[in-house]
Amino acid sequence: MAQLLACGAAVVTLSMGIRHGFGLWLQPITQEMGWSRQDFSFAIAVQNIAWGFFGIFIGMVADRFGATRVLMAGGLCYALGLLGMAHAASPMQFTLMAGVLVGLAQAGTTYAVVYGVIGRQIPMEKRSWAMGVTAAAGSFGQFLMLPVEGSLIGAFGWQAALVALAALAVLIVPLALGLREPQFARGQAAGLANRSAAAGQGIREALREALAQRSFLLLTAGYFVCGFQVVFIGVHMPSYLKDHQLPAHVATYALALIGLFNVFGTYAAGVLGQKYARRKILAFIYFARAVVISIFLLVPLSPLSVYVFSAVMGALWLSTVPPTNATVAQIFGVRHLSMLGGVVFFSHQIGSFLGVWLGGLLYDRTGSYDVTWYIAIALGVFAGLVNLPIDERPLVRTRAAQPA
Repeated sequence: MAQLLACGAAVVTLSMGIRHGFGLWLQPITQEMGWSRQDFSFAIAVQNIAWGFFGIFIGMVADRFGATRVLMAGGLCYALGLLGMAHAASPMQFTLMAGVLVGLAQAGTTYAVVYGVIGRQIPMEKRSWAMGVTAAAGSFGQFLMLPVEGSLIGAFGWQAALVALAALAVLIVPLALGLREPQFARGQAAGLANRSAAAGQGIREALREALAQRSFLLLTAGYFVCGFQVVFIGVHMPSYLKDHQLPAHVATYALALIGLFNVFGTYAAGVLGQKYARRKILAFIYFARAVVISIFLLVPLSPLSVYVFSAVMGALWLSTVPPTNATVAQIFGVRHLSMLGGVVFFSHQIGSFLGVWLGGLLYDRTGSYDVTWYIAIALGVFAGLVNLPIDERPLVRTRAAQPA
């Protein structure tokens, strides 16, 4: 179990850590290339929607054939996408690289795939905790990588910094070998998967079953809000602070603080998810985000207020991930966890698309981010409300297909 968690944590540290700093590239790229903020925002928005869309199908592949090959291919796509970002000559090329290719890579190297391995290999009584450990590792990656990325941009320029990140992304390939699953490790993946499907529930049946459950739909709706809030803040926070005449290092420290305190928040959410109702944990997180954003906008903006906001928001940042995925596993079982987790995550990425794109669009139209901040507050209240009625009890099936 130690090797499984260590390699899974390292993969998520790299994949999430690299993407968390993309907001630092917004102004250097748009200013040098002569693009608008909407051009950059649209590319990152496409990245998020591609990540969610491809994640559903990549989850199916990982559930059927194991995660190792998926992770290795994802690591290579990540490196190629970052190289493409560095040499894109037009907004369209940048969107294809940063949006489609990097989005595909993230679908194959982040939570849905890694959590599928953990769900199948870790006993149920430790599953939420293990997911919390992995999510905390991704948070640490965000804390670790932000200063690194900011320093690389400052020392070598934005293009060379992207090339350096591409080299780091390649490390995902050897780490994937530590996530091999016994049932897929003997070259018998296809046969075993076919026998499993014949003996129980198939992909289509599992998907139809989940979409017919009210609790699954409510969980999915709440996750949409998570994506909207975190990606809007992660991408547009540096520019928002610079617009208010704060030094560039404030934004770097702010995003790093989000990553640091996210370590504690995600781990705590995973531990608490073993003891308390996860729907209440999720509702608290969303309500708390709405309150924290409201206070941030009301108090005078200063480096201190930014750092306090970042620390508190960081504790709430990815803390939704362990209870959300553990709830899916508890209700439906783990046989199709990567695929069902990918469906829920697709909703998250639709929210991410709208959060980052609307942030750029409304800024270009109004000259400020105020409207997007207000939308983020209202959505936080909505997400808190829709999570409260979720029924977390395991689904009782009257047919032969039972959760693995």
